[in-house]
Amino acid sequence: MSILLPGSQEPYVLREPTPWGKPSAPIRSRVAFAAAHVVADPSGNNAPGEPAVVDWDSTLAFRRHLWSYGLGVAEAMDTAQRGMGLDWATTQQLIRRSSAEAVAAGGRIAAGAGTDHLTADVSDVDSILRGYSEQLEVVQEAGAQVIVMASRQLARVASGPADYRRVYDKLLPQAERPVVLHWLGSMFDPALTGYWGSTDLSVATEAFLDLVHEHASRVDGVKVSLLDAEHEKALRARLPEGVRLYTGDDFNYPELIKGDGEAASDALLGIFAAIAPAASAALRALDAGDLSAYDEAFEPTVPLARHVFGAPTYYYKTGIAFLAWLSGLQPGFSMVGGLQSARSLPHLVETFRLADAAGLLPDPPLAEHRMNLLLDVHGVAR
Repeated sequence: MSILLPGSQEPYVLREPTPWGKPSAPIRSRVAFAAAHVVADPSGNNAPGEPAVVDWDSTLAFRRHLWSYGLGVAEAMDTAQRGMGLDWATTQQLIRRSSAEAVAAGGRIAAGAGTDHLTADVSDVDSILRGYSEQLEVVQEAGAQVIVMASRQLARVASGPADYRRVYDKLLPQAERPVVLHWLGSMFDPALTGYWGSTDLSVATEAFLDLVHEHASRVDGVKVSLLDAEHEKALRARLPEGVRLYTGDDFNYPELIKGDGEAASDALLGIFAAIAPAASAALRALDAGDLSAYDEAFEPTVPLARHVFGAPTYYYKTGIAFLAWLSGLQPGFSMVGGLQSARSLPHLVETFRLADAAGLLPDPPLAEHRMNLLLDVHGVAR
């Protein structure tokens, strides 16, 4: 298959897809979650500022796709457009439906509890704590593991580390089983600048570690999304015994998951939603102790991940949905909140190229057809 892409005089020839295969047994060497997106209903009014209208069949089918590759699903996270189109009423449905689907599929699921249902003008930490508690209860009632997401409201209201401790010290004992604490960097959400009480990363890290050590028995792991491999390694070395570091570094995940011989990160990554077959193959190679096969599976995915998560990083979700569409995993390229318009055509063209180079377009004729449709819609002369 070939396609004439903008800026090229010669047709681009698509490669044959990689026959990745699926696991016949659970992945053992690491715990790995893919943060899944939601599929918009193309007939719904998914305009900016409007309530989300979800294609539930396609959304749940995408989760079954992830489970089939041996990955857990991290539900209702920023990849699913929390705070960027996915409202709380729809989020509750998402958590409940996906948790029920996980039981049926025998898949692992964790889901985000935050404060995004509160009004933007909330002004006291007690109200923020109550908001967290409401969402935590929804996740627990659904049967999913709790991921305590970072709160925009807390970042705005808190005057320092003590206010974060006031909230988390009271929230964590409400969890019925160990949670994942999420530290999301400002590149993913500028409203979270200064989380844990300081814009000084070293000061914020000390406050975070103090919290984790105080509540180690209630913390399964910490999910760190700062795109800073050296900081992650240093933080990982200082965690209490038994507390995992779930890397959220979509730039440096192969190195961090492989580890340094003494310590390694587990994974909770948005890019795994787009590269599930390759991620599964890499982790199965790690199970077998085959580091060459691990590198071979992951290495071609890194340029794709760094492009999809390129600045402005918080629009990476558009690339995830685009790749799902190219791969035949959803019927259309539309997103809640109209976010399909958040990346330019040149950006999407490069996403197409890099996914093909990584062997991640399972049906090249379909991908070529859909890419041509996108070019036609944009009025590209060929």
